[in-house]
Amino acid sequence: MNARTSQRRPDVHARASAWLLSHARSLVFSLGKLYRTPLSSLMTTAVIGIALALPTGMYLMLSNLEAISGGWDESAQVSLFLKPSVSDEQAEELARQIQRRDDVGSAQAIGKAAALAEFRELSGFGAALDALDGNPLPAVVVVQPGLALKDPLRIQQLVYDLEREPGVERAQLDLQWVQRLYAIMETAQRGVLVIGIMLGLAVLLVVGNTIRLDIQNRRDEIEVAKLIGATDAFIRRPFLYGGIWYGVIGGLLGLIMVEAALGFLAAPVNRLAGLYGGQYQLLDLGAGAAFSVLLIAMALGLGGSWLAVGRHLSDIEPR
Repeated sequence: MNARTSQRRPDVHARASAWLLSHARSLVFSLGKLYRTPLSSLMTTAVIGIALALPTGMYLMLSNLEAISGGWDESAQVSLFLKPSVSDEQAEELARQIQRRDDVGSAQAIGKAAALAEFRELSGFGAALDALDGNPLPAVVVVQPGLALKDPLRIQQLVYDLEREPGVERAQLDLQWVQRLYAIMETAQRGVLVIGIMLGLAVLLVVGNTIRLDIQNRRDEIEVAKLIGATDAFIRRPFLYGGIWYGVIGGLLGLIMVEAALGFLAAPVNRLAGLYGGQYQLLDLGAGAAFSVLLIAMALGLGGSWLAVGRHLSDIEPR
């Protein structure tokens, strides 16, 4: 066997095994460094957890509000107050005609006597109504739109069309405030996005500054490693994995904070729902959203460490 053959490079499998082993060592070493400095590591990861928990909690709050308001779409109604001259039979016929529209979910006629009985029950003016000679209330047709309230233009067009029906005195859209709520929620969603971006930048700065201090504290060690031939990639690797660990642990702490807040709010929310005669259980993040938060936290940790390493590691050269 000649010298050329004996000095040939290792095969692909050997090089891949060595590469994986080097990364595994860096991964374990970076985690061990966090373990050896528990106080500073806990403070850094707690700051990252709070920064991630704030937009996550706000997003979850909006998700619960959307879930609650989702049922309000179905309760939105258009009340058609008919002219006094319209009889109950004509109101029934009008309701059947409106029911045939594609943009109407349902239409129900309420006769004059039924309207008076409902008003008597809800208003508490039974004695005053008994003093009247006749029934002053008109027949009413209650229309359930077959549209989502998120499309206000079509809803307004429906109200306009119904108001022009023969015998209709006035059309009133109930729960118009739900449309305003959707507008507020859309604004809040954009606000959460802006806050999330700002806090994400804060996480980058926190991780970057932490890694920068770590590089400065290990300056002599880095100089010695470069003197004996260590490459920049080899020296950089533990710092990058350290940033990933900061992000992952901070993300886990953020998720724990969000879940703790949900548990703290569950009881009063249930009591509030009970006062309105219903039950509601707060939505949690779910496995998919929680995994997304961890991925974002990991990416922010890696990004912050990459910026710090790229900026400060090149400044360290052996003397």
